[in-house]
Amino acid sequence: MMKSAINHYLKNNGFGGFFPKAVFFDMDGVLYNSMPNHAYAWHHSMKTYKVEMSEAEAYKYEGMRGVETIKLLTKAQWQRDISDEEAEKMYAEKSRVFATRPAATIMPGVINLMKTIKSKEMGIVVVTGSGQHSLLKQLTTDFNGFVISKLIVSAFDVKRGKPHPEPYLKALSLCGISPNEAIVVENAPLGVRAAKAAGIFTIAVNTGPLADELLSNEGADCVVKSMAEAEALISLLPISE
Repeated sequence: MMKSAINHYLKNNGFGGFFPKAVFFDMDGVLYNSMPNHAYAWHHSMKTYKVEMSEAEAYKYEGMRGVETIKLLTKAQWQRDISDEEAEKMYAEKSRVFATRPAATIMPGVINLMKTIKSKEMGIVVVTGSGQHSLLKQLTTDFNGFVISKLIVSAFDVKRGKPHPEPYLKALSLCGISPNEAIVVENAPLGVRAAKAAGIFTIAVNTGPLADELLSNEGADCVVKSMAEAEALISLLPISE
């Protein structure tokens, strides 16, 4: 599957070769099994403002910056644009509710995946639309030896979040590499859309309740069910030169 996916990627993007030097990880639903907590927080916090958002619907907006999600929802339901201040106030409530939930666990298999990436002499970057300080500050502790603070792109580092490609373009710039020198590991349709808009080979790990087709339709080069399957694909790559 990996060989044919790479050939298809190269043909579609017009690259002469595929030379991955870094892997870009989304955070929620990829590094942490945190999406159930986010879904709960979105539903209950937005209900406070009389904004309808079911827990299942939260997965459709996964990857988008929180204030942008709120502006999109309120525009559709209130038929008006809200200010940044209003959106930030609502997002603060979402963050408060999120903080009351049990701590998110590390996604099964992701540490082994990172070990395989390191064995291939590739770097690791976290690219997330999150502005949740409680999760962001844990990254370098929970993934000690794999994740460093200067290689984290969060909602605070970009003006336009996913599905815009800016977060992944920022990651490419941080590493000083081209799109055909990176791999993205995502779990959200909007995140896949962002990665593909940046021209990067994308492995979608479907860790949520959405149909696989929602990921493949956004252009994911491979769709798998677990981090172990993603590791098996990356293990097939030659060691970077």
